[in-house]
Amino acid sequence: MAGSEAPPFWYQPRSWQAFCLAPASWAYGAVARFRMETARPPQVTAPVLCIGNLTVGGSGKTPTAIAIGKAVAEAGYRPGFLTRGYGGSVLGPHRVDPEHDTALTVGDEPLLLARTAPTMVAGNRAAGARQLADDGIDFIIMDDGFQSRSVYYDYALIALDARRGIGNGAVIPAGPLRAPMVDQMRHADALLRIGDGDAGASVIRAAARAAKPMMRADIVASPLRGLKTKPLLAYSGIGDPDKFFDTLRGLGHWLTMTRAYGDHHFFTEADAEDLLLHADLENLELVTTEKDAVRLTHTEGPLGELRRRTRTLPVEMVFESPVALETLIGEVAERYHQRRIRGAS
Repeated sequence: MAGSEAPPFWYQPRSWQAFCLAPASWAYGAVARFRMETARPPQVTAPVLCIGNLTVGGSGKTPTAIAIGKAVAEAGYRPGFLTRGYGGSVLGPHRVDPEHDTALTVGDEPLLLARTAPTMVAGNRAAGARQLADDGIDFIIMDDGFQSRSVYYDYALIALDARRGIGNGAVIPAGPLRAPMVDQMRHADALLRIGDGDAGASVIRAAARAAKPMMRADIVASPLRGLKTKPLLAYSGIGDPDKFFDTLRGLGHWLTMTRAYGDHHFFTEADAEDLLLHADLENLELVTTEKDAVRLTHTEGPLGELRRRTRTLPVEMVFESPVALETLIGEVAERYHQRRIRGAS
């Protein structure tokens, strides 16, 4: 099941709700298509790799960005992340300070990204990109922003969760697509299939028809030490909490209780008290994702207690072909080089 913010019918075969919303979906798609086709995004003096997805909700963009950021650094560049900071209050441009910033100010994903490389939160992505370049960043990785095209990107990599796919294949509000798939595919440069599953088969076929290169990666986790035989209370507010729960079960953990919240959910004191109470009553160990855990940083009271008592499940994006990842980085840099030559001529 999709995250609780997504209407359930989005991830079911076309229903009466989707058919009733078809006119609104057509209008939304037409506007999205027009914006993508007519955008004239400003350029910046650094290579820009955009990591996007076709739908609303989680698809693995942030783990992808982190893995690529590490590879870019190993290739000798100074990478930096650019994001709008969904859920945060800062408009920016603001460089994330993990020691002092909270998810309420910058959002949860920027706090994760900032562990790997300098991260700029900016409602105006173009201003944020310029600030990164001025700060000496020579390879910008943009987390999302594919459809808005508010910054010129040299390469667009689309992350596809093979388990979740694109739901019923309809455009908002009839389905989860941010724009008609054929229009989005036209602006994509490559597709990254994450994990196993057949839900993304239609996207893979569309990418193949459009002759887009395809890459493969998996999000890998390891069992939590000392918790293999203990009953767990797993909680999460990400795009697909069930995926997190299934990952824990697949690692051999015993889930006695689960709690699923909406994507980017900011935990309240009432949430914390409820989780702590059930953990105490049932003698359960608390476990959550890294993305959920960062929303509990710099908290006190029940939320601080929840943070102290919760174990997090670290995950890592592993690309099937390291050579393909190296080729991707080289292609982005080459496209930027050619862009600079054209601009100078």
